[in-house]
Amino acid sequence: MLFFTRKPNTTQLQWLVWVFVFFIALFSLGPMDGPGQSSVFALINTIFYAVIIYGNILWLFPRLYQKGRIVIYIIAVVALLLLTGVLRAYISMFIYNTFFAMGHPSDMKSGPIVSFIIAGLLIFMLSFIFRIALAYFTLKQQSEEIIAQKTQAELNLLKSQVQPHFLFNTLNNIYYEAYLEAPRTASLIERLSDIMRYFVDESPKQEVSLATEIHFLENYIALENIRIRYGVDITFNKFCDTAMSLPPMLLITFVENIFKHGVDKSSSHNKIDIDLMQQNGRLIFTTTNTVPGKPVNSPSTGFGIENLRKRLILLYGTDFELQVQNKGDIYVANLNIPLA
Repeated sequence: MLFFTRKPNTTQLQWLVWVFVFFIALFSLGPMDGPGQSSVFALINTIFYAVIIYGNILWLFPRLYQKGRIVIYIIAVVALLLLTGVLRAYISMFIYNTFFAMGHPSDMKSGPIVSFIIAGLLIFMLSFIFRIALAYFTLKQQSEEIIAQKTQAELNLLKSQVQPHFLFNTLNNIYYEAYLEAPRTASLIERLSDIMRYFVDESPKQEVSLATEIHFLENYIALENIRIRYGVDITFNKFCDTAMSLPPMLLITFVENIFKHGVDKSSSHNKIDIDLMQQNGRLIFTTTNTVPGKPVNSPSTGFGIENLRKRLILLYGTDFELQVQNKGDIYVANLNIPLA
C-alpha cells in the first residue's frame, strides 16, 4: 500500500516503463509463439532495447555528442546498432534452436539481422524522448526535494526560535556594559550576536549576498580563534564582487572542518589560507590548512562534506566542483559554483 501512496522516484518509474515494454512485447509475440517462447523473447527484446537506450543517453550522447565529437558519436551509434542487431539475432536463434525448435532448427539469415538493426534504429530515436522524460522527472523530483528541505528547515528554525529578539536585545545590553570595561570582550559578544542573527534572519533565505556570507565566516573565525592557545595564522583573501548572491551556509563546512580537525590548539604553527575568487561568472572557494602531526579529534566521518555535496546536487545538478585533498602535512578543499 505504501508503494502507491508515495510518489515513485525516477528509478521506480524506469522500472515501470520497462515492465510495460516487456508486457507489450509479450502480448505482441504471444499469439504466434505461445506463453513460454514469447516470454523469453520478450525479455531478450526488452534487454536489448534497454542496452540501446541507456548506451546512448548515459554513455555516447554525454561523452561524445555533448563534447562536440559528433563524427565519432555517429560512428559509435552505427557500431552500437550493428553490434546489438547481430548479437540479438544470434542469441535469439541460439535460444530458439536449443529450446523451442522441436527438431526443426533454423539457419541464420541476413533478414532477421537487418530487421533487428532497423528496430534498433527506431529504439535509438526513441531514446531521445526517453532522455527528455527522464530529465524532466529528475528535475521535478529535485525541485520537490528542495521545497521539502526548505520547509523542514523553516520548521526547525521556528522550533528553535525562543524569543530571538529578546536574546538579541539582551546581548546588545551586555555588549554596551562590557564595552566600558573590556572592549575586546564586547567585540566578541557583538560577533556572537551577529552570528545568531545570521542563523535567524539570513539562513532561511534562498540566497544571501556574498558580503553577508563573508561577514558570517569572519565572525565564526574570530570566535573560534579565541579558543586556540597561541592563535592561528589566518589569511582570508577576497577577490570577488560582494554584491553577488549565493545560497546561505555553503562555505562554512570547509571552515568548520579546519577548526575541528586541522588545528592543534597546543601548537603555535597552525596556518590557514582562505581564498574567495570570482572568475567567469563562477565563485571559487579554496581553503588550505596545515595538518596536525597527531589527530586532535576523532577522525572525520566525512558527513559534513557529504551533506554539502547532496545539497549542491539539489541546487546545481552537475554544475559544480567539490574536491578535498590530503597532501600529507597540507589539507586543501575546493568549491566551484556558478554565481547568481
